[in-house]
Amino acid sequence: MENFTKRLISHCIDRKLSISIAESCTGGMIVSKLISIPGASRVIDCGLTTYSNLSKELFLNVPKNSIHKHGAVSHQVAELMVKGLRNKIKSDLYISITGIAGPNGGSKKKPIGTVYHSFSVFNDKKIITIKKKYTGSRFNIRLNATIFTIKQSYKILYSFI
Repeated sequence: MENFTKRLISHCIDRKLSISIAESCTGGMIVSKLISIPGASRVIDCGLTTYSNLSKELFLNVPKNSIHKHGAVSHQVAELMVKGLRNKIKSDLYISITGIAGPNGGSKKKPIGTVYHSFSVFNDKKIITIKKKYTGSRFNIRLNATIFTIKQSYKILYSFI
């Protein structure tokens, strides 16, 4: 993962790109991995841990009724988290992540390990949302979701520039 993390930070530094992130199930792990790379301060604009439903509402303007209707762990809420970031701060890449890391909280419809990753580039209206299912311990689910997010961010930015 460190290789992709370094590549992502270097890619952004070289092209003067910035990143803002809203994390839920990873609890700040993505931002932590990114800022462990020297020069990350030139890249990271904002890193929010919006773990509770209330924080998603307050800081990202995710409507309470959307959380109630679809659940905090949903395609819709992941996209609303990205939109909330876009409306609050100017960055080049916006990322959100919401999921169920366990060991509790899963259901048949949304089992433990269900995670939604959303990405938006350059204020484009298009949002890329990817649903993943991770296995293992709570730590491993969070770590694997972090690794995927960093790799996917690099791939998305690399394809644009």
